[in-house]
Amino acid sequence: MKLSLVVPCFNEEENVIEFFKETTKAFKDKVDDYEIVFVDDGSKDKTFLLLKALYEKTNCVKVVSFSRNFGKESAIYAGLEQTQGDYTCVIDADLQQRPEVVLEMMQILDEDKSIDCVAAYQDERKESKIMTLCKDSFYKIINKISDVEFYQGASDFRLMRRPMVEAVLNMKEYHRFSKGLFSFVGFNTKFIPYEVQERAAGTSKWSFAKLFIYAIEGIVGFTTAPLKIPTFAGIGLMAVSFLYLIIALIVGAVTYNISAMIAVIFLLLFLSGMNATFIGIIGEYLARTYMQGKGRPIYIAKEILK
Repeated sequence: MKLSLVVPCFNEEENVIEFFKETTKAFKDKVDDYEIVFVDDGSKDKTFLLLKALYEKTNCVKVVSFSRNFGKESAIYAGLEQTQGDYTCVIDADLQQRPEVVLEMMQILDEDKSIDCVAAYQDERKESKIMTLCKDSFYKIINKISDVEFYQGASDFRLMRRPMVEAVLNMKEYHRFSKGLFSFVGFNTKFIPYEVQERAAGTSKWSFAKLFIYAIEGIVGFTTAPLKIPTFAGIGLMAVSFLYLIIALIVGAVTYNISAMIAVIFLLLFLSGMNATFIGIIGEYLARTYMQGKGRPIYIAKEILK
């Protein structure tokens, strides 16, 4: 088989049929042998019923239905497991990432055998300046503290040769951050710009809070640098706090000025808060080790149609 598409879906009842129509239209007379692997990530709407109807009417659709919502990362992994194509592409169901771009990616791989992956990045972000600033800051931070290089603005929207797909599947970790995994496995990747389109229907499932948590997953998953912060900060804060405490006590004893004691109390509370923060950082790593040690599956499939 030439091409496989992996399409994670969560409450996308308004988009899956349109996505299928637009994809088959774009691929007509251009790609003869392809499959579309839809992964229903525990949707609460009619997404699975619509995908099941598509499966029954066509011979190019596979459907993986989760027992509950496991997240997009798990959906990507499940979809990759079901693919058979020489080329495999991860693409969203909302048509913000167009199937026509997949054809451009295929042409690049066909013409240059030395390239293993073609990844798309947003040429121009269609989002608020604050969101753009936050994302840009994330890439700058993680590239400074991680051994793995993250390409600025690169998304999960990419086309991979089979060896790279197999390498990603061999990464069995429970807490997954696909952007990092794609970089970690290596392989020669070409980055191309693409223009993000408006959603065909519905609203984005990614809120600022979810993106923030996702960024934390990436940082914790691909660098241990945060674990070094408590060591250096702790030494510095201890030295400063002892010095400040001595000065404050002397001033308070001599002048009987209650403000000095308030400053001491404030300082102690501040240091306690910093200590709790550092314990929290260590706890994040311990929690992931704990969850990985349980050996729980990355996802549980309720039904697989293939």
